[in-house]
Amino acid sequence: MKSTAFGYLRVSTLADAFKAMADHGPDARLLAGGQTLLATLAFRLSEPSTLIDISRIATLHGIRREGDLIRVGAGTTHAVLGRDPLIERHVPLLARAVPHIAHAAIRNRGTIGGTLAYADPAAELPACALALGASIVATSANGERKISADDFFTGLFSTALAEDEIITAVEFPVATATARSTLIEIARRSGDYAMAGIALAADISGSTWNDVRAVFFGVGPTAVRAKGAEAALNGSRGGADAVAAAQRALDHDLDPPGDPHGGPAFKRQLARTVLSRAINDIVDAGATSIQ
Repeated sequence: MKSTAFGYLRVSTLADAFKAMADHGPDARLLAGGQTLLATLAFRLSEPSTLIDISRIATLHGIRREGDLIRVGAGTTHAVLGRDPLIERHVPLLARAVPHIAHAAIRNRGTIGGTLAYADPAAELPACALALGASIVATSANGERKISADDFFTGLFSTALAEDEIITAVEFPVATATARSTLIEIARRSGDYAMAGIALAADISGSTWNDVRAVFFGVGPTAVRAKGAEAALNGSRGGADAVAAAQRALDHDLDPPGDPHGGPAFKRQLARTVLSRAINDIVDAGATSIQ
């Protein structure tokens, strides 16, 4: 199947992008890496009147430290995230997640802004943004606002982004010396979407777990924080009793729909499995730590 006919416009500044969005209206679509959009075009799941190519806007690229934050330009590709020294040192969960994202060709083109805007419930980076307490910087012709990741993902493939806004950056807190994180997923084949996965982050001081954020992907309409499991782990040492309590809490935390891989019970079992693996990964010091 081929896409329907559409116009194409490349812009080089945000001001030009906002003007193009206003001129072409809600039927226009933004093109950054295009790794999701082009597939939806091919299957006619999206039929835009115009594609507005924002991939050449210089201000959307780059990674830098600003005080206690790492600011990642929305046009930064997955591949760049995976090899950037600031990310590896200060936001190691992202570096750990990148190898799980599809295949090398897609990582070379796909962008962090595009991934968050599309809000695929089986994608790794939305879960990482939630686990790390990131802020999404949304910009319109009237200025920018910062949206907490906890408030950004509103439903299946839907976000709090307004029609006249573009994601211009994502801000991640710099990891502290006691921060630990990991990402575990189960997929049929390398590069496939996860049947179930978890991004797990915690502050561990003296072996005690605090500020736990356990975010599941592939088991709901959005990435899902498992707050009951978080409560079971907070104040614990990540031992067998805490693991069992956190796994039991998932019965209330998650309401996974069935899919071609299996029914809700199967998805819950996968969620319990990735949770225990993630906890053990951190306890065994297999997860990335801060130097």
